[in-house]
Amino acid sequence: MKNLKASSKLELTPVADSLGTPLFRQTKQALIKLIESGRYAPGDCLPSETVIANGLQVSIGTLRKAVDELVVENVLIRRQGKGTFVATHNSDRFLFQFFHVEKRFINFPHEHEYPDVECISFDKGTATEGEAVALGIRLGDSVFKINNRLKLSGQPVIFDQLCVSAVLFKGLSEKKFLERQSTIYDLYQRDFGISVLHAQERARATLTNRDIARILGVASGLPVIEVHRIALTFGDKPVEYRISTINTQHYDYVSFLSKRN
Repeated sequence: MKNLKASSKLELTPVADSLGTPLFRQTKQALIKLIESGRYAPGDCLPSETVIANGLQVSIGTLRKAVDELVVENVLIRRQGKGTFVATHNSDRFLFQFFHVEKRFINFPHEHEYPDVECISFDKGTATEGEAVALGIRLGDSVFKINNRLKLSGQPVIFDQLCVSAVLFKGLSEKKFLERQSTIYDLYQRDFGISVLHAQERARATLTNRDIARILGVASGLPVIEVHRIALTFGDKPVEYRISTINTQHYDYVSFLSKRN
């Protein structure tokens, strides 16, 4: 890990105050550009507040407000007594930010359980119309399609169908996917420099078809929840389209809502 906190000189472009855009939001965008460019990689410690504020020519208060928002958005993380770091993807972050399936009525209001992920298939193909729209690519563009079965307490509960651009994830292979060190989003970040910051989801009720029923070990026609997720990186750029079919006989889909200004 590079420790950049001690750097006393930092070449930054001063934030220019402009009408209509709060200075702290301009400061926030300046920090995002530094991270997105790779100047500060996941796990890196940022320079001190004084160094950054001087480089951007903003006040410490303005900088802190910008950093506060980036912490809330999981771009940065503060560690008491150590400094501010670029956030990394790990199992804890996956559970608390991106995995919303929990056993019903156990330790209400929630109980977190990490799923056992089994890859059923890994293929390279072409984007369907729905996949192309979700990923912002062209119909027929090359994509990787990955199907996973997720078990909780040893029982199949979720069937995930993932689709990512083969251009964006050049070099992705089944071997690399299966031998990843941690979560799928950690693989994206570690091997491809793509950080999933948040996601847009749409949920709908549906019935299992014969194939999905077989994968989940349930009867065909069982009512389930189908969640369509578009994972987003900097600038709200889509990087993954995922359809999750969830057996909610004993599990709930739980979402925590918070107000964003």
